[in-house]
Formats: sequence, structure tokens, C-alpha cells
Amino acid sequence: MARPQEFDGSSGRVAGFITICKLYIQMRIRGALVEEQIQWMLLYVQEEVVDVWKENILEDLEGGLLEYETVGKFLADIRKEFRREDEESVKVAKLKRLEQRGRTMEEFV
Repeated sequence: MARPQEFDGSSGRVAGFITICKLYIQMRIRGALVEEQIQWMLLYVQEEVVDVWKENILEDLEGGLLEYETVGKFLADIRKEFRREDEESVKVAKLKRLEQRGRTMEEFV
């Protein structure tokens, strides 16, 4: 079974990413803890804009601010975050990565 391709946050790839992750988990890592399955999926979330989102998720998971009872709930959040109708969050993430004279957008705000 092929592993998923890296997910770049584009709305056109979110459904395929979710499908391949579901299949892989069911066939290969079904017995793993939910947290381990989520961490495995995050390995494939590795392109520009989604890096900010991934870092925020990892920080919240590690800090105990966020917890998923099932992988399905995590996948639903991915779908909600990156679907076409929610491109505002992608734009906000892009703005956060902007730099001017070595300072990030967050430093200006």
C-alpha cells in the first residue's frame, strides 16, 4: 500500500489526502494509539502554509490544549480547515509567514 503524498494545504488535494490516510491507517497502523496515528499523518503535512497549521496543532497537542478522541475527528478538522470555502485561514497563515526586514508579521501586530 502506498503512503500518502505530502499534503500542501491546497483544497483540491485535501479529499485525496484524507482518503489515503484512512486506508493506510486501517490497513497498516490500526492498532496504534490515536495520538500516534495523528502524528503519523502530520509527517505528510509539509508544505509552506500548512507548516504553520501543523506547528500550531503539535503545540496544542503537546500542551494538552487539544485532544482528539478519534482519528475521524482529526480528519474532519483537516477537511474543515482546508476546504475551498475556508480559504481565509490559508490566507491568514500566509500572512503570518510574511517577513519584512527580518521581522515577521506577528512582530508588527
